Amino acid sequence: MRSTSRLSLWLLLTPFALWILLLVLLPHVQMLRVSFQVRESWDTLAFGVDQYRNFFTESYYWRTFLRTGVMSLFTTLITLLIAFPVAWYIARLARGRAKGWLFLACLVPFWASELVRTYGWMILLRESGLFSAGLQALGWVDGPVEMLYNDAAVIIGLVYNGLLFMVVPLVTTLEGMDDNLVEAGYDLGGGHATVMREIVVPWAMPGIVSGCIVVFMLTLGSYLTPILMGGKDSAWFTGQIFTQFITRFNWEQGAALGVLLLVLSSLIVWLGLKLTGQSLRKVMG
Repeated sequence: MRSTSRLSLWLLLTPFALWILLLVLLPHVQMLRVSFQVRESWDTLAFGVDQYRNFFTESYYWRTFLRTGVMSLFTTLITLLIAFPVAWYIARLARGRAKGWLFLACLVPFWASELVRTYGWMILLRESGLFSAGLQALGWVDGPVEMLYNDAAVIIGLVYNGLLFMVVPLVTTLEGMDDNLVEAGYDLGGGHATVMREIVVPWAMPGIVSGCIVVFMLTLGSYLTPILMGGKDSAWFTGQIFTQFITRFNWEQGAALGVLLLVLSSLIVWLGLKLTGQSLRKVMG
């Protein structure tokens, strides 16, 4: 009986294991191998660390990564500030069908691809878009205003694309909170800010950290939104990786930048977990 259960378990896990092996582990191992290759001529490869040395010696690379990391952290913070009240309302205040409709409102934009969502924002923010026309109608500006191709536009697009991934873990965490905890906080003389800071936020911390990790990683690895809404001069690290692979056909340097993006972003996530006193096992589950 036990052997039959084990066999059934292995059969169930096999598709997932193959998926991880073929589409996650092997490509990353191959990318790591390519990143240590040095092209001595068009048909001769040798082992070396020249690509990694380029990242640290050429300031354009690491400055772009730092800029991308800072903007990703800023985007994650803004997403959290927007998502937390929404998640609180859905989890604690909405009742019956209202909760389902609010969840649906968060989900509907993701029925379209990231490309469609990004172009939607570009239509709104362009010089002849709705926002520019609204400002002119209110008399706040004298002529058309171009709101695209800057950091603010990039952050708007990234926040919009990451909102659902912040709301869902927050709602899941907040739904499990006992109402008596909040009531006890008020009974003991705590105000709204005190109850939120001392009771709600600590309780929701696993959801906060989980949502921040997902949004940060998605933002750091985003390509379409920074390139389309930031313009050709947008300095985003994934744009450099794309340039090395596709434009310059320098797969060795592109692979090294890809490995560095994975390693450095993982270190940032690990540091965030340490600073918040959370563990990956607790956050995920």
